[in-house]
Amino acid sequence: MYNKHKMYKGGPSYKPFSAFIFRVSILFLPIIFAVYGILVQVDVINSTHEVTNLELLLIVSLCSCLSIIQFALPSKSNFESALKLIAFHVLIGVYLVFISGVSSPFVAFWLILAVISYARFAELGLQLSIMGYISVVAVNIIYWKELNYAVITSELLSLIIIILTGLIIMSFSKSQKISRKELNISKAQESLHRDRTLTIVNNLSDAVLSTDMDGIIRVYNAASLNLLDTNNSLNGHHIDEVISLIDQNDTPVSLFKECKKLKTVIKRDDLNYTFSDGEEIRLEVTYSPIRSSFSRSKKGETHDGYIIIMRDITKAKSLEEERDEFISVISHELRTPLTIAEGTISNVQLMMSHPDITNEMLKDSINVAHDQVIFLANMVNDLSTLSRAERGVLADTEEIDVRELAHKLYDKYHDEAVKKQLQLDLDISPILGKVKTSRLYLEELLQNFITNALKYTKEGSVKIAISQKDDQIEFSVKDSGIGISKTDQDKIFDKFYRSEDYRTRETGGTGLGLYVASKLSKRIGAKIEVKSRLNYGSTFSFKLPKFGDK
Repeated sequence: MYNKHKMYKGGPSYKPFSAFIFRVSILFLPIIFAVYGILVQVDVINSTHEVTNLELLLIVSLCSCLSIIQFALPSKSNFESALKLIAFHVLIGVYLVFISGVSSPFVAFWLILAVISYARFAELGLQLSIMGYISVVAVNIIYWKELNYAVITSELLSLIIIILTGLIIMSFSKSQKISRKELNISKAQESLHRDRTLTIVNNLSDAVLSTDMDGIIRVYNAASLNLLDTNNSLNGHHIDEVISLIDQNDTPVSLFKECKKLKTVIKRDDLNYTFSDGEEIRLEVTYSPIRSSFSRSKKGETHDGYIIIMRDITKAKSLEEERDEFISVISHELRTPLTIAEGTISNVQLMMSHPDITNEMLKDSINVAHDQVIFLANMVNDLSTLSRAERGVLADTEEIDVRELAHKLYDKYHDEAVKKQLQLDLDISPILGKVKTSRLYLEELLQNFITNALKYTKEGSVKIAISQKDDQIEFSVKDSGIGISKTDQDKIFDKFYRSEDYRTRETGGTGLGLYVASKLSKRIGAKIEVKSRLNYGSTFSFKLPKFGDK
């Protein structure tokens, strides 16, 4: 904030309105001079000085000219102001010496000039004005030698009064200057504090709104507009008009009514906000009363408004629900094989104490327990792979011989296919190059497809096919299993999803396999394609660029 009037170093402000009042008042000075001189001439007022018509006419004329100039031509610079002040000091000094006397009421005019001098030129102006008055008193005593001691004493007293008045004015002015300086420092600190606070609030990711006692929004940050998806100003709108909330039971919640009941800080995370297009988000809302030392209540029992902080926790709540589901599913899937393995091993211990139990019977039970342990190991491996993929852990890339990788996978799963009386085929193009990617992620991805194919194929075959098409190498796993319905094909890559098909439910699983596969494919820059028809099998494929191909 800047003052409109000019400021002078060391002195108080000399406002345009004050200057105008002075210019108007000065017009009456010649009239006062003339009336007083005439009253002295006709002996209505006693004076120690003899006033002649010529002296009175000359002084009044000069005073009239100076007053008119001061009124018609306001000073535009300090130099002009100084000249006019000197002229008025000389004029009044002459009037005091030759017309009214130094101890007359006209001393008040000199005092006014002293105040104006200080206002315009600070201490220097006041000091020169007082020195001028001392000179006037000295000239008066020297010029009127016949003055008695009573008159001289009176004039010296008036001089003392002028000096004391000047000192008092300077003292008050300095005190005011100090107060103004402290006030300006306080305002600057408050402004800096406010700017810092606003900067912090505007850079918060949480939406922050402040309302008055009636719920009208007065302050808000940029995050509020982002959260509410609007560019319209919120200032002046009622909080319930801007933010319409519902709880988990779809019951409307009035923020203003909630705030009115406040006695302390309240936080809720069960509120939803719906956009105009129907999209709904979950909000964490914290609201609190604003209390200050300038509260409306003298005892501070009421407050000056409310502060509301909102955060979008839709994703966090979704992750929380996924976590709960994850724990539930994993707990169930872990419990089943552990129970079977523990029970089987307990039976083996009992069977070993009976001499009529054959080794084949023991071997079958141990194999059952072993299968459950393998299932647990695979599940832990899936969880470990999922953790790496979701955390974005970068695996080392290397040149991979595709033909060698295909034979390795074929050899690994051939025995399992034979055990299930399935035919495992390997179809590889005669000419295959190399790919450069993460061996760990690529193998995990292909193993997921192969194990799924073996799991959901009761009879027929599973084929691992790798072929080169232009500068791409295509990997695919095709089975003749139960297939996937059109409705399920959009969901099979979701975490924990398992089809409701009874044939799917006959096999164990966590619903993580294809979800992990989708994550791994993104990590190596591939896109999974699915071709499937219910009861006619499925084909999962993806492509990678051939390494070294120009």
